[in-house]
Amino acid sequence: MTTTSYKVPALSSEGGLSAYLTQIKKFPILEAEEEYMLAKNWKSTGNVKSAEKLVTSHLRLVAKIAMGYKGYGLPLNEMISEGNVGLMQAVKKFEPEKGFRLATYAMWWIKASIQEYILRSWSLVKIGTTTAQKKLFFNLKKIKNQISPRSEGDLKKEHVKDIAERLSVSEDEVVSMNRRLFGKEQSLNTPIGEDGEEWQDWVVDKEMDQELKFAQNEELEQRKDLLQDSIKILNQREKDILYSRRLTDDPKTLEELSKKFKISRERIRQIENKAFEKLQKHMLNSAKSKNLLPAN
Repeated sequence: MTTTSYKVPALSSEGGLSAYLTQIKKFPILEAEEEYMLAKNWKSTGNVKSAEKLVTSHLRLVAKIAMGYKGYGLPLNEMISEGNVGLMQAVKKFEPEKGFRLATYAMWWIKASIQEYILRSWSLVKIGTTTAQKKLFFNLKKIKNQISPRSEGDLKKEHVKDIAERLSVSEDEVVSMNRRLFGKEQSLNTPIGEDGEEWQDWVVDKEMDQELKFAQNEELEQRKDLLQDSIKILNQREKDILYSRRLTDDPKTLEELSKKFKISRERIRQIENKAFEKLQKHMLNSAKSKNLLPAN
């Protein structure tokens, strides 16, 4: 399957964005049984019409996800187009017998395609070259909204410190990235077309919210299952330290754990980092083996 295999609505410029969003809302969201039958038909016979219906019924999901990345200052139409490529790849590889919905599986592909486009578009000089800096690039807004939902401009010192510790980067990197990414937040009242439609008119699309919420909940449950399965590879001390430091709403300090286990704070940090790396690696391998992540 290639990106030209099926007929999907054209998205050629920012000026046509409003018309595109209106057009894709007309495609019905599939019931589970119909989705399963279409996917089976596409998988077994290569019926392009079935693939087209699977793709067009999820175009709103792509647009919704793409809007979550609008703070990076890139053309939304380009991000939607890249997300559509990811959606088509997901349809190509989707296996309905696995037991989960296409929306859940496709989210991984859509996000991966959009993020790859963002990384290509942003200079590595701007975002940094390390894994931790890239993690900061894509997670800063989410964590910022968790700890200070309505903050504008520079972050408070305590928030900078919190984010730096969570993402294992320096406080200067957090401050710099925040200024680069969120110096000019886009208003929900910004018009996106000549007919007067605004961002908020699209964002509050209740029908789409329900599908996205379902997919996100299903994704969350899968991550929980992966975590519970993967954490078994850790020994008891590693589990205790990791839970106390990263998997609780009230994390313990290095000093507290140092006293509890009668070892140095630096040793606690080493065990925490090693356990986290082991857990991450096992979860990633498990996700790939279960066909929950895009293939490299």
